Amino acid sequence: MQFKKIKDPKQARRLRVKRGIRKKVQGTAERPRLSVFRSNTSIYAQLIDDTKGLTLASSSSRIKAVNDLKATKTEKSVQVGKTIAEKAISLGITEVVFDRNGFKYHGRVKSLAEGAREGGLKF
Repeated sequence: MQFKKIKDPKQARRLRVKRGIRKKVQGTAERPRLSVFRSNTSIYAQLIDDTKGLTLASSSSRIKAVNDLKATKTEKSVQVGKTIAEKAISLGITEVVFDRNGFKYHGRVKSLAEGAREGGLKF
């Protein structure tokens, strides 16, 4: 995985941490990787099969069902976790490997993980 040179120290640190996580975490068809990306306004989640290089399912806070909620970003993250869990279960997936993508397991990333667990996924 190639990364371009980043001048912002916070972003450079996140990418360095991400590289370390990706060395250890790999998704398969039976147990895909639940990858999370957090921007300032939205949060995104994908189920990825790394052996084939396919995205099996995705969800974000920008989909209509979640975006129409009058809620905080953290509460929307819980809903994104629940929707990705529903999609995974409909595909017959119950276990995933959680990839926090270099972000701290705190706040919106943590609430997405808890929402996915409430939806029936096992990490």
